[in-house]
Amino acid sequence: IPQMAPISWLVLFLIFSSTLILFATMNYFTLSPNTPKIQETDICLKSLNWKW
Repeated sequence: IPQMAPISWLVLFLIFSSTLILFATMNYFTLSPNTPKIQETDICLKSLNWKW
């Protein structure tokens, strides 16, 4: 049964983890959600009237 050297396992781990990090950062930074912006003035003008 041929066994792999530990250095080749380390190289494989580094390659796979670097590609995982690369694709995760690409998916995170290329995401552009088109969420409607909530107007902050409407939120700030509402005052809470406590009844106690």
